Amino acid sequence: MKNTALSGEANVMNMKRRTFLRGTVAAGAVGVAAGTGLLTPRMVLAAWPKAAFDAKTVDAAVSALLGSSSLTGSDQIQIKAPDIAENGAVVPVSVTTDISGVESISLLVEKNAAPLTSNFKLGKGTEGYVSTRIKMGKTSSVIAVVKADGKLYSHGKEVKVTIGGCGG
Repeated sequence: MKNTALSGEANVMNMKRRTFLRGTVAAGAVGVAAGTGLLTPRMVLAAWPKAAFDAKTVDAAVSALLGSSSLTGSDQIQIKAPDIAENGAVVPVSVTTDISGVESISLLVEKNAAPLTSNFKLGKGTEGYVSTRIKMGKTSSVIAVVKADGKLYSHGKEVKVTIGGCGG
């Protein structure tokens, strides 16, 4: 007959051992990345564009983030997002562009209290593609702003939200 009290303690010990090993492996991987220069303090402590994320309008957010709110519409930007988002707390969005010289891609939601949801800086020669999940408080336009060769291009898509994600 098996002693269930002892086998329960063994399971708890095995779980603690696994958790410890996972943490050790993760810390080791970060150490190796930092040691080889793949992870630098600049990347870890990147400048946070606080004013852009605190802005209350799309124009103010774009100006604070990119220095200008003068946007040129472009059909070379494609936004993949659901027409109807059943839950505004988690809306998958992908942006692809064929514009050459892409420096950054930003996503904004026009009717959110803070419109700027994300900003991705891309390296030279990088494909113009990002994919993420955003929060939407209510039905609104999702706007992608692409900075390429110092110019700002934009494209939007209306997404209907049935359950709010930003406090809704």
